[in-house]
Amino acid sequence: MNIVRRIAADLGLTLPSDPQFLVSGVAVGLAFAAWLLAWIAGRSLGPRLAALWERHVGNRNEGMAARMCSLVRDFTAALILAVALQAYHWPVIASFVIGLALAFAAAMLFAEVARGVGVARWIAGSLALIVFLIVLTEAAGGLTPITDILDRVGFSVGRRRFSLLTLLQIATTLLALFATVKLVNRIVGHSVKRASGLDSTQQLLVQKLVAIALLVAAFFVGIDLVGIDLTALAVFSGAFGLAIGFGLQKTFGNLIAGIILLMDRSIKPGDVIAVGESFGSVNKIGVRAVSIVTREGKEHLIPNEILMTEEVVNWSYSTRDVRVSIPVGVGYDCDVALAQRLMAEAAASSARVLATPKPSVWMRGFGDNAVEHEIRVWISDPEAGVASVRSDILNRLWTLFKEHEVSLPFPQRDIRVKEWPADAMRFAKASAEDTSDD
Repeated sequence: MNIVRRIAADLGLTLPSDPQFLVSGVAVGLAFAAWLLAWIAGRSLGPRLAALWERHVGNRNEGMAARMCSLVRDFTAALILAVALQAYHWPVIASFVIGLALAFAAAMLFAEVARGVGVARWIAGSLALIVFLIVLTEAAGGLTPITDILDRVGFSVGRRRFSLLTLLQIATTLLALFATVKLVNRIVGHSVKRASGLDSTQQLLVQKLVAIALLVAAFFVGIDLVGIDLTALAVFSGAFGLAIGFGLQKTFGNLIAGIILLMDRSIKPGDVIAVGESFGSVNKIGVRAVSIVTREGKEHLIPNEILMTEEVVNWSYSTRDVRVSIPVGVGYDCDVALAQRLMAEAAASSARVLATPKPSVWMRGFGDNAVEHEIRVWISDPEAGVASVRSDILNRLWTLFKEHEVSLPFPQRDIRVKEWPADAMRFAKASAEDTSDD
């Protein structure tokens, strides 16, 4: 302080004689300087970190640059103020001033992180307020009085006592673990998608396994941080095993079935499958069920166990080329060769029909009323449906048949009477005589 007074005297300034007031003024200036440096750091480093985040994590968001600037600013301010608070034995008023700025920076940083990981706004605001009070109280003289009050208010469950302090620690731990798991999941997911040696199914499998491993690790880390003795859980292991065996059997069965489906690659996202009455494209393979989007836009959620135990028709398992058969009948009195040529022409002119293998027309047999044929075509987009292909070819064929006067069959029946009953003969003769008299 003597150095400050000598510099002020050289400049012709007169400082207050009260050292408490003088140090408090220095603390205010230090707080403003910390926030100014933090603002500059946020403006310069925020956009660069946002670009780095988008490149490695892949979260392309219009507000990412602004949020990253806020995070850098709040973190820098909190770091500078925390170092300043611990570097010198400040008087009470000065400690309160620096602690107030530090608490504000820590609360804003906590709120930005909470909002970034998807926590509701009111929850993030409530937790940020708690962080503000904790940091401010610690800077002003210690948390012991506050923690003692929070620890005295609580309740007991069996031999375990839960206080407000314990619940606050649990909430903070859960939020921190949730943010960490979500962040690591995003980084791993983006890194896996950039791996050129893995196909889509293998990428999804790696993401699911990493997510499960992170959840298990977060559970045990959270138990340890909260202070719950893992040996206490041994009492409930038998009941928990029974719950898995009976109540959660389907849940774990679907989980294991989903992992097996991803490992053997029998069903992949984008495949066109038919399960029972459900037909559509696989949209997502989840932990519990597979999402199938039908042609009507409906999304069917089929449990993974069903795909493991029941018959599944995969239209695009080894190749996406699918053959479509269209039965067609023509009359016996038409030119069959001309009709076959028109069938091939109608099939080849359809937009979704592949040129290779080219469409073919086969005569299947001689029916009661028609010469039966079958048009066989190949398509490469079964997810778009096969009914539209049949309809398009049949509409084209109808126009061609009309232009070339190819007759279409219709049912014909010849009735031959071997013997008439006597009453029927008399009735027929009487009717004929009455007609002739008229």
